[in-house]
Order: sequence, then C-alpha cells, then structure tokens
Amino acid sequence: MPKRLITRWLPDPATLKQHKHLRLFGPRLLDANLWHLNRRSAAGACAVGLFMAWIPLPCQMLLAAGGAIFCRVNVPLAVALVWLSNPLTMPPLFYGAYLTGCALLGHPSEPIAIEFTWAWLASVLETVASPLLLGSLVLALLSAILGYTLTRLCWRLSTVRQWHMRRTLRSVG
Repeated sequence: MPKRLITRWLPDPATLKQHKHLRLFGPRLLDANLWHLNRRSAAGACAVGLFMAWIPLPCQMLLAAGGAIFCRVNVPLAVALVWLSNPLTMPPLFYGAYLTGCALLGHPSEPIAIEFTWAWLASVLETVASPLLLGSLVLALLSAILGYTLTRLCWRLSTVRQWHMRRTLRSVG
C-alpha cells in the first residue's frame, strides 16, 4: 500500500535524470538503488527531503538530490518532499523558524517593515540571520526525525496488515 501510494505521486525518474541541474551528479545519479523504493530508502528520503525543505536557500531541490545520493536513498521522493516549502508556504515556515530561533536564543522577535532594496536586505540579515538559521536547523532536524520515524512506522503497519490479510485468505481458502 505505501509503495503504490508513494510511487503515484513521485516525479518520473527519466525526467529527473534529464534535468539540467541534476546532471552535475553524473553517473552517480544513474545508480538503480537511488530509484528503488523500499522501507529504508523511503524513510531516508523523507528525512533528507524534509530536512532540506527547511534550508533557506533557493537551490533546495539540488541539495535534496545531493543529500539523497550521499545517503543512498530514493532521489525522487527526497526531491518531491522539498516542495513542502513552496512559494506559498515559505513565508509562514520561515517566520516560524525565525520565532523558534528567537525563543531558543532568548531574543525578542522584532517586527520587520518590508522594503525591496539591497540596503534593507543587508540590515535585516544582520538582525534576522542568526535566529532564522538556528530555528531552521532545529525544525529541519525535528522534521527529518519525525518524517523518518513516521514513514518507517506506517510502512511497518501496512506490511503487518498485509500479512494478516494473507493469513486470513489462506485460512479461509
């Protein structure tokens, strides 16, 4: 069940292999184990993808693919989970990371008046960068651990349920 559900939503491996930015991984990207979906690779890909979704950089998909290759887990699932932080969800996610960082550092959160200038960006980064990065790191680690654990648990529960269904069908038939 989880394998069929997950594979339905994954990007096509052929499309990812031809992606212009992912080609920099070269022959490592062609390793069949990186495209196989099992309990270990799915859980690891969830951890990598959810961790990279919290990284406040524009190249999250590339980082997720590199992390999946390094950890030898499912590349399409890791890349797909990065889209948890899409243009619509990024502001609340990173604002939550900023508030988390402020709480951990003991700093009061400051209201920010938004201006679209380089001077404003430089001044904001001086005050916001450390709480944002700390909050992002903490939430990335928590998300990765939770995603890994829940994926393993759901996969295990599905497998046990399938075993029980097979046992029931054998005893009836």
